[in-house]
Amino acid sequence: MDQTVHLIDQIMDNAKRMVLSTSLSGNSSAAAVFYARDGHDLVFFTFNNSRKAEQIKFNPKVQATIWPENEQGIRGIQIEGYCRQIKDAQEIQKAHRLLLQTTTAFESLMDDPFLNAKKVTGYYRLKPTRIKYIDFQSQQTFRWQEFPENQKTIFSDLIQALTSKVSLWLRAVRAPFFTATLVPVLLGSVIAYSDLHHLHAAGSWSWSVFLLILLGAIFSQAGTNLGNDYFDHTSHNDESNNQFSPFNGGSRIIQAGLLAPWKVFMGAVLCFLGTLAIGFYLNRMITGSFFAAGPLLWIGLVGVAIGFLYTGHPLRLGYHGWGEISIALGFGPLMVLGAHYVLTAPFYRAHNLPWEWQTPLLASIPVAILIMLVVWINQFQDLPADKKVGKKTWVVRLAGFKDNHVDYEKPFLYYMYFNYFSFGFILMLGLIGFIKPDLSTPFVLISLLPVILVRFAVKQGKEWLLLWNAPEADRRKLPYELLRVNVSTIGVHLFTGLLLVLGYWLQILVY
Repeated sequence: MDQTVHLIDQIMDNAKRMVLSTSLSGNSSAAAVFYARDGHDLVFFTFNNSRKAEQIKFNPKVQATIWPENEQGIRGIQIEGYCRQIKDAQEIQKAHRLLLQTTTAFESLMDDPFLNAKKVTGYYRLKPTRIKYIDFQSQQTFRWQEFPENQKTIFSDLIQALTSKVSLWLRAVRAPFFTATLVPVLLGSVIAYSDLHHLHAAGSWSWSVFLLILLGAIFSQAGTNLGNDYFDHTSHNDESNNQFSPFNGGSRIIQAGLLAPWKVFMGAVLCFLGTLAIGFYLNRMITGSFFAAGPLLWIGLVGVAIGFLYTGHPLRLGYHGWGEISIALGFGPLMVLGAHYVLTAPFYRAHNLPWEWQTPLLASIPVAILIMLVVWINQFQDLPADKKVGKKTWVVRLAGFKDNHVDYEKPFLYYMYFNYFSFGFILMLGLIGFIKPDLSTPFVLISLLPVILVRFAVKQGKEWLLLWNAPEADRRKLPYELLRVNVSTIGVHLFTGLLLVLGYWLQILVY
């Protein structure tokens, strides 16, 4: 064993680079990285959004090979073990110091304040469970050194596999952004309850039906997100996007080698089938037939069609200037009206009453515009890739070109106009509530409060434009500085939508 350890140490000490192999969901990757020894562990530096780093997040089991120079593959070692990102500040400093003793090739990146602040760069530790020494000219071709202290139990591996699978699909469907669905479904539902309450029929409200509506809507958004990832992959849009962030450029689930493209596509299909199954069930509950013509059937079919065709063939709405309208329609009127209809239709039909759709339709307009603006501002960072693959979003269409760089002035002007129009519309809804309470409620005026956040987003956006248009601007880094506006725009949609829901709920409590 002492001789084996000596031979292994000799190889590791006389080399600088290893080939690191990672794998997830049938997608294997290999990359040559500089390493430094820290006892039996190996530490290395890479970008946190690189394919190997992304796969390590979900599957820390890796293999590495090290072959000394000029050996022509005769002698070397294979390392099996677990890899993790180093988070402790002292560990990071130690890894930084050790790696600079190996190579200074990446020193400028390792010490870049911008990259470090944005957490783009990272240090990783490989803890070996087994090292195999290989010498094809020796009588004993293979020797092993085991590290039982680094070995994980079957139970911990099982838990790791299960949690990774769940977190992987949550990332794929972009679950944190399901607020785009939550807001319109809540809005349509609370208006439905208000209408039933006004008719002294609040007892006909069904929480189980509400939860089915919400689940169906979430399936629809998940299917749209997965479909968008798949079709933007087939057009090479996401591959061309080197300015991606958590808010734009897709989930990167395919580009990072986390899921095979066919799995993403089948996930989209299954999600849309889930939406259709729930929709047909609710339609049967209301009409007595799965396929009976009525508002829900058409709302559901149009919604699923928009979700699939947003980037899917043959229409590819997002590629021909219809994407923004599709987003507004799907996550505005369709969801608000759909939720309202399903929750009120059993009572209306039982008493031969017409569907009162005017109130939810009016309430859905600001929500529709604000969710469209979330996509709109995200397209600023997407513009170079969108333009390259012929995706003619309205940001691409409106943006100009001056002094050898993209001019975002006009798209940002429209961003401001749409924001102000949304809050002007809410003001109008509040005034209508005083004059015609059967169409709106004055309590919606509380949803004007997020205009403060709009002012912040606009101010930050204008400052960003000044930096972008400056002659000395570093336009490789500036797209990341727009993230504050991306986040603020999501916040405006969420808080405004929830305050609209609260406004209609207050109407119930007061009257």
